[in-house]
Amino acid sequence: MKDDDVHDRNRAKPGIITITGMQNENYTITEETPPQGYLTDKLSKIVEITTEQPVATVTLVNTLSNPVEQNINNPQTKDITYTAKFECGTIIGDEGPLRPGHYDTDISIFNRQQFPVTILWNTIINNGKSTTAIVKTIQSQTSTSIVCNDLRQLFNIGNNTGKLVEGFVIIQIQMSNGILGSLADNGGGMVIVNPLSQNENNFLDVQVFYTANALSTLPHEVLIDKITFSILNDTSRKIPSSMLMKTLDIAIKSNMNEISDPVSVVKNALVKTYNLSEADINKIIIKIMNISLGVSSMIDDHAISSYPIRPQISN
Repeated sequence: MKDDDVHDRNRAKPGIITITGMQNENYTITEETPPQGYLTDKLSKIVEITTEQPVATVTLVNTLSNPVEQNINNPQTKDITYTAKFECGTIIGDEGPLRPGHYDTDISIFNRQQFPVTILWNTIINNGKSTTAIVKTIQSQTSTSIVCNDLRQLFNIGNNTGKLVEGFVIIQIQMSNGILGSLADNGGGMVIVNPLSQNENNFLDVQVFYTANALSTLPHEVLIDKITFSILNDTSRKIPSSMLMKTLDIAIKSNMNEISDPVSVVKNALVKTYNLSEADINKIIIKIMNISLGVSSMIDDHAISSYPIRPQISN
């Protein structure tokens, strides 16, 4: 097409070509011949026409062929970068802002475009080293993820039960002149043109999913012993009189193939509850009335959150 030819719907303004009746599709725009005295814009532009976004704008930038007269104002997007925070591992003490527990991160990446998108990603640990970049191509309408296990393997760190490791994952779509840029047949690479909003330059849906569990071990079923007992006598007078000669019970965690003394279990519980000395507990007479076995689940002190990552655009 040429400016102001029969297909141009905007003949009033020179240098602007308006095309109508385009189907929903991806289009590659390449300049064949520049205006007289200018150099060809060798970078092809890709735009997408959809029902939700029926209008797309392409800007071709031409610089003067005489270097002395050049006044370059190239509004092309060179790189789109997503930066995601991660927390992986276990906190045992309470010296930091995070509670003791297990922390995990899942970075999910969805390519919502109608064509494959290649990303370049690397990881940086807080106050530590950075990994080498990894190239990955995400096919159209498919997704991939980066999880803590992937990150720990990159740094040759053990499983996720070790100490906390935190840092950032940098995900980059390098649109021009780099190892990801040679997408056009003419060898000039591909760029996305401005002026575009951040949403229009948001090629990928990147979500970070954080999970935390404040238990020392992951939730699981446990055996529970329920001991029914009575306190027959207390010459130490440390146990409240209202507790004597009554039917009482206590539930404790039970382990398979482990021998335990129910009387000692009950007495140890009384020592902790009423701050008894060894002499005091020896003055207390306990009668075990019944022992029953049950199955229970540990309380899951679990928290989850999801955070969308917006792109950072460099020109």
